[in-house]
Amino acid sequence: MIDLNLLRTDADKIKKLILKKEPKFEINKLIDLDIKVRALNLEIENLRKEKNDLAAKGKQGITQELRDKSIEISKLLKDKENNLLEIEKDFKKLLLSCPNIPQDDIPEGNKESNKTAWDFGSKKEFNFKPKNHVELNEKLGWFDFDAATVMSGSNFIFYKKDAVKLIYALTNLMLKNNYQHGFEPVIPPYLVKEQALVNSSNLPKFEGDFYKMQDDLCLIPTAEVSLTNVHAGQILNVQDLPKRYAAWTSCFRREAGGYGSTERGLIRIHQFEKVEIYSVCEPKESNEELIRMIKSAEKILQMLGLHYRVSLLAAQDCSFASSKTYDIEVWLPGQGQYYEVSSCSNCTDFQARRAQIRYRKSADSKPELVHTLNASSLALPRLMVALMEVYQQQDGSVILPKVLQDAMNNLW
Repeated sequence: MIDLNLLRTDADKIKKLILKKEPKFEINKLIDLDIKVRALNLEIENLRKEKNDLAAKGKQGITQELRDKSIEISKLLKDKENNLLEIEKDFKKLLLSCPNIPQDDIPEGNKESNKTAWDFGSKKEFNFKPKNHVELNEKLGWFDFDAATVMSGSNFIFYKKDAVKLIYALTNLMLKNNYQHGFEPVIPPYLVKEQALVNSSNLPKFEGDFYKMQDDLCLIPTAEVSLTNVHAGQILNVQDLPKRYAAWTSCFRREAGGYGSTERGLIRIHQFEKVEIYSVCEPKESNEELIRMIKSAEKILQMLGLHYRVSLLAAQDCSFASSKTYDIEVWLPGQGQYYEVSSCSNCTDFQARRAQIRYRKSADSKPELVHTLNASSLALPRLMVALMEVYQQQDGSVILPKVLQDAMNNLW
């Protein structure tokens, strides 16, 4: 959630920044509801005080006037409290739907306004027409799309042969790299309560984008959800910050709607594996921590010899919870375009306010909200696509980099 004090003290600036990110958001309605809630709370507080004063007078003798006045105030108080419940319900829903405030240096606009911050390597040149990974799979037999469709429906994948080895080799490479960058490997639950999705900012904004199960549990759309809730409701010591985690999980996303021809195969699927890195830090350190996370994700792509670019996202392309996002986009020659393999976001205190994750600068200081950050490091299916398409040979075979060959040969 945004800091309402900012909206109350500098409404014009905050309104402009929020509408820069989400032009259709009803920011004026949020401001009006906030004013109504505060006014009603004050009226209720005054009525309760008046009722207590009448009760004190009644101890000296109850008169008909006191009795009538008390009945009148009690009825008015009940009406005000019921009215507050209704307004608070609308206010909370709208507040939870308000995006994080973008940082001042974020470009205006949508995808077309994203800016390439830097890149690595160059597009590979072929002396033949490169195939996409779906075409390459006809010879390799790494995936069985038909079998997955029979058992689970469309947009699921059944991995086979060297694809399985490749997933485990890449995961090991990522976790080792992230550990060297200071991220502690963890394995969180795949099922979380709905409140965990509220804390991570997935609810109510992205209702319907994830799978709901029984017992008030949902399958995680990303390990970010689980990792946001590791320290929910806690007050951390400044000496224990930053907290850095790396989690390898499956991710489950409904992502209702059709898939275009450029998003077939492994590009966009309902279940996929991903290594997620997550940081909890002091506010003054968060933008520096963001660069650290980007560099950690980049290192993997550099080890694999893949060409990529890092883009600073424009306000409307930033994720809902993010104040600043950099996407790492790898070049896929078979697709003829760049695709995101990592989204690195500084969520400032947006998630921390929802999850109540705080810290103390000293033993006797007032608790303050931390900043949280997340990054894919990396999404495995699209990385596999990049490796297949970049390292394909004219005969349709794929010769992977030596670092992966060695890792795969040591598995089994």
